[in-house]
Amino acid sequence: MPSAVQPPRTLYDKVFQDHIVEEKEDGTVLLYIDRHLIHEVTSPQAFEGLRNAGRKVRRPDCTLATVDHLTRTQNIPTASRKNLTTTEKFIEEADSRTQCMTLEENVKAFDLTYFGLDDKRQGIVHIIGPEQGFTLPGTTVVCGDSHTSTHGAFGALAFGIGTSEVEHVLATQTIITRRSKNMKVQVDGELASGVNSKDVILHVIGLIGTAGGTGAVIEFCGSTIRSLSMEARMSICNMSIEAGARAGMIAPDQITIDYLKGRPLAPKEDSPEWKKACNYWLGLKSDEGAKFDIEIHVDSKDIAPTVSWGTSPQDVVPITGVVPGPDDFEDEVKKEACKRALKYMGLTAGTPMQDIPVDKVFIGSCTNARIEDLRAAARVVKGKKVASNLKRAMIVPGSGLVKKQAEAEGLDKIFLDAGFEFREAGCSMCLGMNPDILSPGERCASTSNRNFEGRQGAGGRTHLMSPAMAAAAAISGNLADVRKIAPSTTTANQGSPKVELDAHMEDVASDEDLDRIIDAPADPVSHPSSGSAPAGASAGMPKFETLRGYAAPMDVANIDTDAIIPKQFLKTIKRSGLGTALFHGWRYEPGTDKENPDFVLNQEPYRNAKTLVCTGPNFGCGSSREHAPWALLDFGIKCIIAPSFGDIFFNNTFKNGMLPIQISDKAALEKIASEARAKKEIEVDLVNQVIRDADGNELAKFDVEEFRKHCLINGLDDIGLTMASVDKIEKHEARRTREWPWLDGSGYLARHRKGPVKIEAAAVPKTNRGDVIKEPLEW
Repeated sequence: MPSAVQPPRTLYDKVFQDHIVEEKEDGTVLLYIDRHLIHEVTSPQAFEGLRNAGRKVRRPDCTLATVDHLTRTQNIPTASRKNLTTTEKFIEEADSRTQCMTLEENVKAFDLTYFGLDDKRQGIVHIIGPEQGFTLPGTTVVCGDSHTSTHGAFGALAFGIGTSEVEHVLATQTIITRRSKNMKVQVDGELASGVNSKDVILHVIGLIGTAGGTGAVIEFCGSTIRSLSMEARMSICNMSIEAGARAGMIAPDQITIDYLKGRPLAPKEDSPEWKKACNYWLGLKSDEGAKFDIEIHVDSKDIAPTVSWGTSPQDVVPITGVVPGPDDFEDEVKKEACKRALKYMGLTAGTPMQDIPVDKVFIGSCTNARIEDLRAAARVVKGKKVASNLKRAMIVPGSGLVKKQAEAEGLDKIFLDAGFEFREAGCSMCLGMNPDILSPGERCASTSNRNFEGRQGAGGRTHLMSPAMAAAAAISGNLADVRKIAPSTTTANQGSPKVELDAHMEDVASDEDLDRIIDAPADPVSHPSSGSAPAGASAGMPKFETLRGYAAPMDVANIDTDAIIPKQFLKTIKRSGLGTALFHGWRYEPGTDKENPDFVLNQEPYRNAKTLVCTGPNFGCGSSREHAPWALLDFGIKCIIAPSFGDIFFNNTFKNGMLPIQISDKAALEKIASEARAKKEIEVDLVNQVIRDADGNELAKFDVEEFRKHCLINGLDDIGLTMASVDKIEKHEARRTREWPWLDGSGYLARHRKGPVKIEAAAVPKTNRGDVIKEPLEW
């Protein structure tokens, strides 16, 4: 019998389907993960969980680690790393030092590939992955960071996960998930001079809002997208998370293949694997007639150089526009959000954007710290000087290799001559976890991805824009139109110039050099987790059946994870003790430990609240940090009721035995909120999926996925459940090796008996190790 004709599929459908290990009747999917990136902020607790349960990392060859968030935490931020001896001596701030040293210890203990502070390839995790060819088309890529969506530029399904899921991937090389909706954003036409990929994605977010892509994977397509370089495509996919999407994807093409040629961890060019891979990659595109749940069409002529004015990435206008006011919005929630944003940003409605002065300029982040970004900024500032009113202007490359390339091209001299600081690689001011922060009231022209309250420093005011626009702001001292500062500059990033980055370490020619290298695992096969640990050993979640207590009302939209727990409290290697940091920027007067009496959780009886009732949508948007549910749980809150949630936060709560309840019916939600405002207790009955008032009267029913309900009620550990399917995981791995052999990491250290040793990918430095390898080794 002939097989049934397969219906047209989207790019997302194809990649997702190729990675299904097991699918349950309720739609729960065990999805195989090809590439796992880890860093120092969201991994310590995951490794602790592995140790507690006696588990190994299943696929060390599929994991790559680096320090990125905290690499500039020393007291003298501009200090060179030339005198770096050990992480312990180099990083002076205690908590940051502990995180970085803990990562070093973990990668050594679990045999993982690692880029340390003394490795020139170290940098932002979402820049080094593509740079090294670790990111490949058609793969699944995860990281404990929401901007993992960056890697979708290669046609990969890439998304951020929480720390509990980091542990799950380390132990099983899989993740438990469900299918997302398909969304298409098609952009057609030629970009105008002064307009680039950052303007495209800011414009799109302005159109659809920060919740416009919730529950969906966005495929970006159209002639405009096809004309962009890989670096420009990465910037667009990077910020798909700011539109609420689970991920962003762009179909691979010849531009993608040209970028990957010669990358150390990509298949070797002209090898049988390379040819087979290219054929597979070029077939990864949405079929004609494939169905999308949501479609957005944008004409590039409508996109101008764009800048944010408020405290959300959706708060954007053309640089030629003015600051909007509450009357410009019809929705009451948006009116209130506008009022709040104007107050925080210190702006008046109707003010021309180009009349707004800035105090600092930051060009960097995982969105815009690649070589093309630095070139675009350098073209604008060449031969000019930073405005006298600026307190600081910073260029922070995304990796050590980007920095090296910029120096080879003389870009560093252009920046230094203009009055910029040219820094070492790292996240730096993007999230303000280190001394690179804004002071209260300071205003920054920033190429980062988020402008949330306090994102770049408590009380700091952030305006998002492209590198060329940020460079123009540095020269003018105000938010500025790059077309006036450098009218002849074209910043569309069209085409795909080959970026030559030396992605190798120097040859190792001595015992001293070789002493810095730790051996990778001798075999590339899987390392199944120990079956001796009982289910629940690492999580130990209590059962959730019925929750009764006070509910605290919050009438705020888009409560982001930076508001739930500011980034300065992420410097911890534990899951506990974060309750005092919950909503820190709202609970306390700025710069003090004095409580703000107007904040709901500082009032009785809400200090003892077990539930939050939020009437505004998109609760928990923003970062993937699991610290947000940890802080809520440590405070005593086990349930959050809201109209909608950020996807990653929604997942993270379940992983911690918490219950997020989505109530989209405004009348039902208002009934619950009224009980909360009246300072009455409510009861959440998970077993019967009902919310009741203190007298037992039903307020609302709610839905919850059957699998998640089962896990909560029984206090089950995801990892223990997944290991029951180890035979299916092994079957998928066998198919993976057979059909996509280039995905098996068999050559991270190419060693030869004679001559120098070439390091093809990162090795773990032998920090604080006394043993010395006397002879080169081979596989």
